[in-house]
Amino acid sequence: MDAPRPRYPHAERLDLVEDLHGHRVADPYRWLEDPEDARTHSWSAAQDELVRDHLDGLPGRDGLAAGLRDLIAAGSVSAPLWRAGRAFSTRREPGQEHAVLLVREPDGTERVLVDPAALDPDGLTTLDSWVPDLEGTQVAYQLSSGGDEHSVLHVLDVDTGRDVEQPIDRCRYSAVAWLPGGREFVYVRMVDEDEAPAGEQAFHRRVWRHRIGTSADADELVDGPELYDEHTYYGLHVSRDGQWLVVTGNVGTARRDSIWIAELGEKTPPLTPVLTQADDVQCHAWVDRDGLLYLHTTDGAPRWRLAVTDPRTPGREHWRELVAEDAGSVLEAVRRLEPADGGEPLLVLARARHAVAELALHAAADGAPRGTVPLPGTGSLTGLSVADRLTPEQAGRIWIGWTDLVTPPQVHRYDLASGTTVLEAAAPGAVTVPAVHTEQRRFTSADGTTVRMFVITPAGAAPGTLPALVTGYGGFGLTREPAYTPFALAWVAAGGVYALVSLRGGGEEGEHWHLAGNRANKQNVFDDLHAAAEALIDAGDTAADRLAIMGGSNGGLLVGAALTQRPDLYRAVVCSAPLLDMVRYEEFSLGRTWNDEYGTAADPEELGWLLSYSPYHHVRPGVEYPAVLFTVFESDTRVDPLHARKMCASLQHATVGDPETRPVLIRRETDVGHGARSVSRTVSLSVDQLSFLAAHTGLELS
Repeated sequence: MDAPRPRYPHAERLDLVEDLHGHRVADPYRWLEDPEDARTHSWSAAQDELVRDHLDGLPGRDGLAAGLRDLIAAGSVSAPLWRAGRAFSTRREPGQEHAVLLVREPDGTERVLVDPAALDPDGLTTLDSWVPDLEGTQVAYQLSSGGDEHSVLHVLDVDTGRDVEQPIDRCRYSAVAWLPGGREFVYVRMVDEDEAPAGEQAFHRRVWRHRIGTSADADELVDGPELYDEHTYYGLHVSRDGQWLVVTGNVGTARRDSIWIAELGEKTPPLTPVLTQADDVQCHAWVDRDGLLYLHTTDGAPRWRLAVTDPRTPGREHWRELVAEDAGSVLEAVRRLEPADGGEPLLVLARARHAVAELALHAAADGAPRGTVPLPGTGSLTGLSVADRLTPEQAGRIWIGWTDLVTPPQVHRYDLASGTTVLEAAAPGAVTVPAVHTEQRRFTSADGTTVRMFVITPAGAAPGTLPALVTGYGGFGLTREPAYTPFALAWVAAGGVYALVSLRGGGEEGEHWHLAGNRANKQNVFDDLHAAAEALIDAGDTAADRLAIMGGSNGGLLVGAALTQRPDLYRAVVCSAPLLDMVRYEEFSLGRTWNDEYGTAADPEELGWLLSYSPYHHVRPGVEYPAVLFTVFESDTRVDPLHARKMCASLQHATVGDPETRPVLIRRETDVGHGARSVSRTVSLSVDQLSFLAAHTGLELS
């Protein structure tokens, strides 16, 4: 490998040690928390030069970029959302930087409604969310720019494609629910900056009822008992007949739902509580076409069950179980399906069995099983929809957004009358997927728990150890499912092994799986990753000197902890947008909303949990650490880049690894954040990450 020898920029080490609940906690790089500090500016500029010198000199970058562009050129397509004969969906064609929002008319003609690239040729504007009204005449959509995710809410007329009123700001993470007729919607908005304590605007939201064509200043505040006492995020549902409003509230990312309900009139009455945080359950609630309140919940069912009740008697004592928990799968979503012939209404239940999608049909009346929906293979759903009441010609059909490890996003249609599933729309771009072998494997973690991982290997690869890349997430109850990933396929096409691990802390096996990997149990997540790596070594797929790990956000915490706990097990690491200082994470960006997942440093016992694995606090001088590349985004408003700055400085100081063969580097970008980005930005980042991992695991890129 011909790459310049890194010479790490100077980083002052402070003699800063604090006594926290009896723990002596050092923080030598506290000054790197301040992006405006002159020392931070100088250090960052020097790191920019260093990382570019190293990355730009790595071999095989041009071929890697071409391969990634070819794989990404498959594009994407989403399942349609039906409104009065119109089908709304998104699609990204080859060559497009972002997916666009489309409408297909009943006669089959199609038009673009929102194209982020047309609004911003620089590619920095993203379409964050969208929802049409029930009549399909208007669409509420949200845009943000530069990666900050500070969404601005717009409403356009579908016929003209033009906005019908002034945009509404402060709509980050804001749900929108239309009332029938398209004259009103209910939505969520952050309070004005002056209405919250300094720096806390992002934690204070309100639910409003808005009339189209009027100023947001005239919106009606929706209220109810304890609605705004402690909740940070809100979800909304309005029944199709406009009679019922259901509001869901969450305290940060805690996996507990508060629920309120109200019967709507000209004015919105105070909401009636259904569940509170004290009930300690998760629940998605909605009033369906039959007038019943449906409750998709973990109440007594960590893998979820389905119950119903009359919305006028919403309390748990009135719930009637419709579909019980299944011990081997997780119930993820429910849709109501009306047959074309006016026969028995059905419920479509989307389940995941060890992260692999399944669809089952049940009678809406009593929940009795009515068969299954054939799916294309071992993959996952990207969407699930049925026709609305105003599109009777499409009754009895289900649209299934689908992907798997080698299949770009596509849409299948299931017809109840024939019992068949057919491909309706493939990804728009032709793509040649490399010849690979995919499988789901089982292995045993440190405490004897069985864990699974999806593994992709080159087809026909000769026996022997190959460079391997292992990744996962393991947090917040989120499930990592088998999906088309150009990054992974480019790695395998070059001759590597790729593994996606279903770590504890995620939702792959239900809420118990999540709880087994959060708070005091967080070490289980890291143990699962170590065990996955060792399983690949034991199987002869790879060796420790050819093994890389990669993760982002909570997954960045994962690999940060892994490299400090087992530096001997991993040869190279990409740590992206990570959490790494777990003592001070709550003090920055959205950190305080995650303390139910990790614990809080304000509590003596929970500080002990955090200190037991906090990567920044476990860097030890005199250790030969793996090659590490941090990738951060200056407009990230979720995870502050300060975590990576501090960890990078600490590792550069501590490691005794050869800085040429085991460098520690940090790559940063401006004008992008934690979430969506343009295709060209994705390719640029992926090339840097993959070429770094390849160079330090011996994967030869052509």
